[in-house]
Amino acid sequence: MNSLPDPRLPSGTIADAWNRTQGSLPLISSSRKRELQLLVVGTGLAGASAAATLAEQGYQVRVISFHDSPRRAHSVAAQGGINAARPRSLDGDSVSRLFVDTLRGGDFRAREAGCQRLAEISSAIIDQCVAQGVPFAREYDGTLSTRRMGGASVSRTFYARGQTGQQLLCGAYQALMRQVALGQVELLCRRDVLELIKVDGVARGVVCRDLLSGELEVHTAQAVLLATGGYSNVYFLSTNALKSNASAIWRAHRQGALFANPCFTQIHPTCIPSGDPYQSKRTLMSESLRNDGRVWLPSDSGDQRSAVEIPEAQRDYFLERQYPAYGNMVPRDVASRRARELCNSGYGVGPGGQAFYLDLSDAISSQGREVIVERYGNLLEMYERITGEDPLMTPMCISPAPHYTMGGLWVDYYLMSSIPGLFVLGEANFSEHGANRLGASALMQGLADGYFIAPATVTAWLAGHTTTPVANDHWACREALARARARIELLLQGAGQRSVDSFHRELGAVILDRCGISRDAEGLRVGLADVALLEQRFHAEVSIPSQAQGPNPELEKGLRVADFFGLAKLMLRDALAREESCGAHFREEHQTEEGEARRDDENFAHIAAWEDREQAEPVRHVEPLNFTSLKPSQRSYR
Repeated sequence: MNSLPDPRLPSGTIADAWNRTQGSLPLISSSRKRELQLLVVGTGLAGASAAATLAEQGYQVRVISFHDSPRRAHSVAAQGGINAARPRSLDGDSVSRLFVDTLRGGDFRAREAGCQRLAEISSAIIDQCVAQGVPFAREYDGTLSTRRMGGASVSRTFYARGQTGQQLLCGAYQALMRQVALGQVELLCRRDVLELIKVDGVARGVVCRDLLSGELEVHTAQAVLLATGGYSNVYFLSTNALKSNASAIWRAHRQGALFANPCFTQIHPTCIPSGDPYQSKRTLMSESLRNDGRVWLPSDSGDQRSAVEIPEAQRDYFLERQYPAYGNMVPRDVASRRARELCNSGYGVGPGGQAFYLDLSDAISSQGREVIVERYGNLLEMYERITGEDPLMTPMCISPAPHYTMGGLWVDYYLMSSIPGLFVLGEANFSEHGANRLGASALMQGLADGYFIAPATVTAWLAGHTTTPVANDHWACREALARARARIELLLQGAGQRSVDSFHRELGAVILDRCGISRDAEGLRVGLADVALLEQRFHAEVSIPSQAQGPNPELEKGLRVADFFGLAKLMLRDALAREESCGAHFREEHQTEEGEARRDDENFAHIAAWEDREQAEPVRHVEPLNFTSLKPSQRSYR
């Protein structure tokens, strides 16, 4: 690849650019659509909504899910809510306000045209979900309730208690299953995608492994849509589900899809601390709790008293002190970084002194216990079940944890990757969040991609590209099958004694330390060397039961972790190459006197898109970012 593909950004003013673009896209007749097969990988919000909408349009859609049911996709775990620009008399929100918050929240490292489109579509998403019966919270007069999330200038987050992701996924799931019942969608569960199939440079299918039989399968189509989520599980201990993985997008990257901004990863400030070294995941406590909860640490370092024993005068409400304008509602990257600084200085509490308190007592006193329980009931119950402490009686003990990845496969304005015919949706692409995603914007992006953008752009691409069916014994399919078998055989031939999890845990510790909340050049170089050495040891020392047929969970994990090693090295390279601080990418060498991120707009106002090269160093391409509606400025929440 000699240069970056054309991002195909709209010309003219960005306001209403998506409507103009959509109006000019070519269409396909309904009779022709019935002859075309599409392949959707992933059944979270982006995948399920895209599959249901495309099937409703008349396409024959085959859906591949890692889970035994689409409802187990990780979108179900989203808690806080979904953003949308719907003017309310309370605060006068608007499309332009949401656009500004999104672009500024990402520290001006996203395309402004994409942020504008997301803001314009957001209100229609709420209408769609209400029509599906999603039980959003409502005021006494029946209007939809909202709450505020970090980095937002107004209250624009629509929610269903602390179960918003679950309720939205139920809506997308019922739309999907309606199409299954009509025969428009073929749903294949318990499949793990291992390879991408390309014919003449165009994505035409995937190779996947049946997780019950162990058989390798070939699935071909006229176009492929990847909606497989992010890669936070490279850190091992993250808020993602245990089986969330990056193999589908990583395999696409190895076949030529550019990977954009891999070092842009988000550490969520409010999670339940890890209980012991062998814990397998972290549990998220919704950012929405910071609406009513106050964040604090003891004023004296090394204070060993319990939270209830520390008087008010000896509590440091550090976010309110440092950021009086936004207080506890600063963006996630800022809250996590400030908490970590104080914890590392000896003020932390909880396990290893790396946690802080989230206190609901003032909200309970002013609003009443019943109001807080109604607003956050399931979150409070979850916390009590895990910790054994009642958050209504004692402050919650919380700490930061890896949560979301803003990086992902590079896509153009039409959501197509650098491989023609391969569309990437939701968290799997790098898209609209820049260097830091604001709370409640993930659900907005996933549903915008699935319900509104991809159905239009996939059709437009198919209208201009005539494709014939690809037989399962095509040479490209045989090559992809051979690659998948070779990877499986390599893992099964290992004669080591160590488990996959032990290597994954060690990799996670390295990447969190070197490429976590903050980074520096020397640490990144050390991290690259450590990951490379650990990868060599993995292939020499890992032990996986020698059984390709039938269920083999250790083989599944081994394939995922082998991909995580390559991804971890790319994250470290990207962080090392980006000599600036922006959003969640905080380079210690590049900060202001106040300890805030110092961007370098002259040299790094661009998207970094990495090209994989076999047996050689990856190549870094850049896509310049141009700002016409909102000029970059120092991001300040003080």
